[in-house]
Amino acid sequence: MATILVVDDELGIRALLSEILSDEGHSVELAENAAKARILREQCKPDLVLLDIWMPDVDGVTLLKEWSASGQLTMPVIMMSGHGTIDTAVEATKFGAQSFLEKPITMQKLLRAVEQGLTKPAPRAATTAAPAVHLATVTPITAASSYAGITSMSSPIRSELVGGDAHHHSSPVSYNTVQPVSSMNGLTPSGPSHEQSFELDRPLREARDDFERAYFEFHLAREGGSMTRVAEKTGLERTHLYRKLKQLGVDLGRSKKTAAN
Repeated sequence: MATILVVDDELGIRALLSEILSDEGHSVELAENAAKARILREQCKPDLVLLDIWMPDVDGVTLLKEWSASGQLTMPVIMMSGHGTIDTAVEATKFGAQSFLEKPITMQKLLRAVEQGLTKPAPRAATTAAPAVHLATVTPITAASSYAGITSMSSPIRSELVGGDAHHHSSPVSYNTVQPVSSMNGLTPSGPSHEQSFELDRPLREARDDFERAYFEFHLAREGGSMTRVAEKTGLERTHLYRKLKQLGVDLGRSKKTAAN
């Protein structure tokens, strides 16, 4: 199994993560600050690092930048953060962090992030042809009544390959033509469309952020910018919803204008 370095100034978190990862068969090294992390990084050559952002001496982002600048960022790094540091964690991905975990960290999220971090992407084969662009067109089930011209029952998620040959899919894939009622009447819809396309050939975090941004903009427009109704529709608490929209960069003022139009 892998050697994982856990860097966190909180003893309880170090102990908990060590116990979970050790039970999974990994070898775990623990560091309570950046100084110890530097030493262990050289000694044990970890396959992955779980790095806390806020530490008393040198914060995690500074240490990440240091490793990146010195050519020592040879292993995937997953940042860990509390509720107030999500924006910083997202920013850290620009300096080489693979992803981030929000505290409190559940076992399921931890193991999934570690598994993804340890999985190295397959090398791309050299080709002279233009690279294929993978798009997923998402049609919410709740939008079915707003559309006409559907010749048969279609899957809520339709995957298409653009710029290359089509591949066979093991999951149900629909290529039916779906046309908005407003377009059929010669009108242009004023708000976000029920059906949107997302590029799939990129990191999961980027694809997820784009989907979530479109998802919330759609509901904000449909609910007239009402945060209360959007919170009820999406099943989120208002405080978490505000934080999520800020993280995704959703313009609440623009959403209200779109709804008014």
